[in-house]
Amino acid sequence: MLPAGTPKAVYFPPMQGESRSFEDRKYALSRAALSAAFHALCRVHIAGRENVPPQGPLLLVTNHLSRLDPPLICVAVPRQVRVFIGQKYRKVLPLRWFVESLDAIWVRQNEPDVPALRLALGHLAHGGLLGVSPEGTRSQRTHALIPGKDGPAFLAGRSGAPILPVAVWGTEHAFRELGRLRRPDLYLRIGKPFRLPAAGRARGAQLAVFTEQIMCAIAALLPEAYRGVYAHHPGVAERERQMNS
Repeated sequence: MLPAGTPKAVYFPPMQGESRSFEDRKYALSRAALSAAFHALCRVHIAGRENVPPQGPLLLVTNHLSRLDPPLICVAVPRQVRVFIGQKYRKVLPLRWFVESLDAIWVRQNEPDVPALRLALGHLAHGGLLGVSPEGTRSQRTHALIPGKDGPAFLAGRSGAPILPVAVWGTEHAFRELGRLRRPDLYLRIGKPFRLPAAGRARGAQLAVFTEQIMCAIAALLPEAYRGVYAHHPGVAERERQMNS
């Protein structure tokens, strides 16, 4: 059963604010190209756009099912979104140009990457919106949530940025449906921003608790079949009560 507030089909929202710098214009052009492609090839359903603050630092956290998730988020969220992209994709030149036009942060996967972390914290410190998946990789086997990593909780604690939970589903079957000449239905649901309770420089067990809070916020936005290891977590039921109150 789909959760209350399941997204309805909509056109992609325009960017908030004006694009003045060359980098802003390059991002806007790439976003427009992505929007046109999604609109032509897919049926995209978005809910909760009104929950995106128009300005100020913001840490967007989301589940990860497909390579389509980051570009879908970039066109669905009405602000410039900076995301992490694995270094392995840097060798694919057309993709590298497109990724860099979106001002993505290249990151080494499965190992600490201090330069990428500094770029991310700097982006938040200057009032930017940073998108990250706590799972750290795509959930390819079950297409449901897998245990989250502590990176986003660390970023939220160090930066003090509010957290914007986002749920995406339907993208895991998109390429299969396109291969069958069908327009896939893609869903994106945006929750209300929240802050971690005095996270500061939390570490260890406390950081793990904050990570569970982040994952429960994402799970509460997803249909039950996508909640995975958080399906029966009491924090999900609590988040749902808050959403419906």
